Order: sequence, then structure tokens, then C-alpha cells
Amino acid sequence: MTLSIRVNKDTEFRLNQLANLTDRPKAFYLRKLIEDNLDDLEDYYLAEQADLKKEKIYTLKEVKQDIELDS
Repeated sequence: MTLSIRVNKDTEFRLNQLANLTDRPKAFYLRKLIEDNLDDLEDYYLAEQADLKKEKIYTLKEVKQDIELDS
């Protein structure tokens, strides 16, 4: 899949420097950044959405009692 992104000049400069210094293409680092950080981004935004919902939050103690692990 081909993607196109816009970055500010400072980020572009830094990415170019890294690519030139390591003799790797910029796409390598962009792909690595996405792959290495996608899980964290998903977790963050899913948690943020869950925080907006008014559902009951259970403590570990309550869950253990509910499934009778403390007996």
C-alpha cells in the first residue's frame, strides 16, 4: 500500500538526516515508526473512548469476588 504524509520542515530534515546517515530509505523509518507505535496509539485512543462512556469500572477485587477466585 502506498501512503502519502505531510510533515513539517524540521521533521523532514531530521528524517532526511537519519536516512542519509544510515544509508536507508526514509520509507524504512516511517514504516518502522508506524509498526512500532500503532499498538500504543490504538490503546491510547480506545482507552480515551472508553473513558468517555459512563460504564461501571470494576476493581480487581470485585472481579475476583464475582468469579469466585477469593473463596
